[in-house]
Order: sequence, then C-alpha cells, then structure tokens
Amino acid sequence: MKKKKRAKIKIVIIAALVLLLLFCAVFAGVLAPHDPSTPNAAAIRMAPCAEYPLGTDNLGRCVLSRVLFGGRTTIAATFLLVLISFVVGTLIGIFSGYYGGLLDKFLMRLADVFLAFPQMVVAIAVAGILNGGLMGAMVALGITMWVSFARLARSHTASLKNEAYIQAAAFAGKSDLNILLVHIFPNLLTPVLTQALTQIGTTMIGLSGLSFLGLGVVPPTPEWGAMIAEARAYIQIAPWAIMGPAAAVIVTIVLFNYLGDAVMDYREV
Repeated sequence: MKKKKRAKIKIVIIAALVLLLLFCAVFAGVLAPHDPSTPNAAAIRMAPCAEYPLGTDNLGRCVLSRVLFGGRTTIAATFLLVLISFVVGTLIGIFSGYYGGLLDKFLMRLADVFLAFPQMVVAIAVAGILNGGLMGAMVALGITMWVSFARLARSHTASLKNEAYIQAAAFAGKSDLNILLVHIFPNLLTPVLTQALTQIGTTMIGLSGLSFLGLGVVPPTPEWGAMIAEARAYIQIAPWAIMGPAAAVIVTIVLFNYLGDAVMDYREV
C-alpha cells in the first residue's frame, strides 16, 4: 500500500511539472518578454542579461521568447501526432486482434514491414519527398508511429476476446461493435495510453531532429530543433543561443518519459 501511495505521489509531482510546462507554452504570448520574430540589430548575439534572460541570437531576437513560442509549435505538433497515431493504431489493433484470420495476418505483416526499417531513416526519406515543412515532418513520422499502438492493442484484444465475460456478451446477442466499444476498448485503454505517454518523448526527438536537418519547421517560425540548427553556426561566440532550446527539448522529453514510467510503475504496484 505504501508503494502504491509513493507511486501516486510521484505521478502527481511529475504531472504538475508537465502542466507547468504546458502552461508556459499555451501562455507564451503573455510570458514572452519580446516578439519572437522581430530582429534587433542593436542586440545581436547579446549575452544573457536582465532584458534578455537567455540572450539573443544572430539576428538579435530574444532566445527566451523564441523558446516559449517554440514550445507551442513543438509540443502541439507532438501531441497531435501522438493522438492521431494512437487512434489509428489502436483501431487497427483492435479489429486485427478481434477478427483475426486474413485481416490479422495482412495488418500484422504490414506492421512488420514498417518495423523492418529504422523510423528515423523512413521519416527523413518521406520528409525529403514531401519537401519538408511541419506537416511533412508529421506525416513522415506518423507513417511508422501507428505500428507500436497497433501491436499493443492487437495483443490485448486477442487475449481479452477469449475471456468469459466477452463470450457471455456474444451469447447475449451483443453486436461486435458493442463488444469492442463497451467491453474490450476500456480494458486496453490504460496500457495503450501509457504507451502514448512514452511515445511523446520519442516523437518530440523525431520532430526536432527533422527540423534540425531542415526537413521540418521552416525558419523563422520558432521551433526548438530549427533554433538549434540555426544557432550551431555561431555556437562558439554565442553558446546561449543553442543552450536555451536544447535545454527545453531535454527537460520536456525527460518529464514526459518520467511521467510514462511513473504511470507504468503505478500499474505494476
């Protein structure tokens, strides 16, 4: 009981930090001390000071303001991509595991094909074909992201459909849709949502990585990966320009990974 209580406290603390992070991204327009896109020739590569807490970049733009607005772009795109992959992958997995047969074999072999290639390699190739951009980056990563959700949902559904209460519902004349929505989906929601939490960090790395390579968000739109790519050209004379967005990426990924791990620990206690 004590372990469960400690695990619950851990979730609350990490969730509070995540909510604080999301608050900063949502209210970036209020919290940012300067316009993130307005250059200032008089403040080029200025070191951190009272006016510019994280310094300025090569165009005199406030790094703190760009980090806050970049959080909107990076976090919103990550959440949307994980949500779409969660819905698509879970639906595919549920139908595959419940009906089995040729449908199951086809969908799982298709998933195996996507798993045969490294996700980032596929994403770079697809993003290059789509000429980059945020939407292109999301499509490039989403092509393979659904697989983990599909395989997890499929394994749980295949196990659940043989349970006595599922058989009883079928004998009672319940439709397949009713069984899937009322009896199966709620029972696999927790593990799939936990998987979604752990995917947030990986997805954020992917989106930021594509932007860093010039295949994601196009400057001057604030985005953490693109900011790191821009700042690396003058890292020796203005290291603060790269430290701000890099720290934001690291902190965000660590928080969401810890949250996913905390939820998994709570389930296992």
